[in-house]
Amino acid sequence: MHNQFELLKTRRFLPFFCTQFLGAFNDNVFKQSLIILLAFNAAGMTTLSPVILTNLCAGLFILPFFLFSATAGQVAAKYDKTTIIRLVKGAEILIMVLAGIGFHLQQLWMLLTALFLMGTHSSVFGPIKYAILPQHLTKDELVGGNALVETGTSLAILLGSMLGGYLISLGPEGRDVVSWTVLGIALAGFYAGWQIPDSPAVN
Repeated sequence: MHNQFELLKTRRFLPFFCTQFLGAFNDNVFKQSLIILLAFNAAGMTTLSPVILTNLCAGLFILPFFLFSATAGQVAAKYDKTTIIRLVKGAEILIMVLAGIGFHLQQLWMLLTALFLMGTHSSVFGPIKYAILPQHLTKDELVGGNALVETGTSLAILLGSMLGGYLISLGPEGRDVVSWTVLGIALAGFYAGWQIPDSPAVN
């Protein structure tokens, strides 16, 4: 039986695994910190109630998956997947800069825009996540590779939510700590994305 953990030693899998992990991790650090910030500090930013804002955050993050996932799948089939990943991870850095400014200035519209854009980032990355592995893994490695990616994603969601909640609870300086943290994670994800081998278009 093939040992799936051996894949973590290979360049054809590890950089993609790290890129996916860091992307999901960053999504949840930012999303959880924003939700908690709005739950306890909404009065200083808007007249909307925290309940409405929490639902709005969830909706804004999920909406791009309905709007863009199908198109993203077509793009992933037509162009080199590694190139798309690098563009997406570059965009993530810019989105996190916007989020950092929003946190620092406590500008709700900036934060919600960044949240929507992060949802867009994830919706574009999603089809690639499932399509790129068959190009780099053999048939007997594919199930194990998918299992590792799904495990990493679940772990990233859990750890990202915990870290985001902790950082934003540090007080007034917590907003700046979150800003630098999500930017650092985005930069790490961008670096990991550049280590992924080329993945030529299949269509």
